[in-house]
Order: sequence, then C-alpha cells, then structure tokens
Amino acid sequence: MIVIFSLIALLVNDKYGPGVFLSFLLGKYFHPKREERIFMFLDLRGSTTIAEQLGEVKYFNFLKDVFKDITPDILKSKGEIYQYVGDEIVISWKKNNGTLNANCLQCFFDIQQQLLDNASYYKENYDGIVPKFKAGLHFGFVMVGEIGIVKKDIAYSGDVLNTAARIQSKCNELGVNILISKNLIVKLGPLPNTFKPKEIGKIDLRGKQQSIMLYTI
Repeated sequence: MIVIFSLIALLVNDKYGPGVFLSFLLGKYFHPKREERIFMFLDLRGSTTIAEQLGEVKYFNFLKDVFKDITPDILKSKGEIYQYVGDEIVISWKKNNGTLNANCLQCFFDIQQQLLDNASYYKENYDGIVPKFKAGLHFGFVMVGEIGIVKKDIAYSGDVLNTAARIQSKCNELGVNILISKNLIVKLGPLPNTFKPKEIGKIDLRGKQQSIMLYTI
C-alpha cells in the first residue's frame, strides 16, 4: 500500500508539479477556487530563428536541455510550472511565496545567470547558440480548479494570465528583457537593493481597454 501511495504521489508531482499532491488528495481543486497569484510568462528569445537553424530534432533536444537547466531555479524561488507552451514556460507563485524576498523577480535573473554559466555547453552542442529569455509578470486574482473530461488538468483562468502574456509580448518593442506591471511592483513592496525598478510608462496592450503602467529592472 505504501509503495502504491508513493507511486501515485510521484505521478501527481510529475504531472502537476511539486507540492500539489496534498491539495489534490484533499480535493482542493474539485471545485473552482479564487486565489491571488503572480504569473510570469517566460519566452525564449529568437525561437523561430533558432528552430530554423537547428532543425526540429536538435531544437527539441535544445529545449529539453534548457528546461532541465532552469527548473531548479524555478523551484528554488518557490515557483510552480503551470504550462509548457512550445518554447514558453508559464510560471506561477502563490502570493506569499512570490513576494518573499522578491522571489518572482529573483527567479528570472537566476535563470539568466544559469544559462550564461552553461554557455560553453550550448555553444558546443547547439551551433554556438546560447539561450536567452524575456519575461512579463503580473499579479491578481484567478480562478483555479480541475477541468476536462477525457484529459483532466488543473487550470487557471482570469485576466491576469492574458495580461501577463500581453506584457511579455512588449519586451522586444521596448528593448528590455523583463517587464513588470505596477500591480506587482506595488504588491512586492520595498525591493532588495539588487533590484532597481525603472518606470517605462503607461503602455497599451492588445485587447485591453485601459493602458497599464509597466516597469523594468
């Protein structure tokens, strides 16, 4: 029985991420629940060009290596990997986990540093390419619950996710690697001295009626 229970726990952790098993066991997600969450949409820079250069097989292995290398930094920041969407990762934090020591911001810079530390490996194995990411972060309320019939999953829904994705899409246009909403900056409170937010200004986002104040670091 212990072996079976352990296997189930491992399978749930593999599918939904660490820390979900107890909530799953207690039926927390059977009924939709409102939560405050931080979301980061982390997108690989130049992915189309990289995919064309490497070819589909090598590019797939490239992504596997990248995701393997950055996962420890996500977990260290108490982040939860919500989705892999092609070359993009959606990461979520419970409010207290993400705001503690600005974990959600530190995660991004730890990831960038990790990839720089492994630059020689990527250059040697992937035609001189070193992966880099851009990110958009936002904070607010979402609904979370189990969804699906044939293939069940734990899903988040709400404007926060759409807005975070739109924020990330502005990184290239604004020439920065990371963009953060004012909502999140305010929620984080006083930041460690290593982070010095720079106001970008109010930016119009596709599909949003009101512009949103953005910052970079």
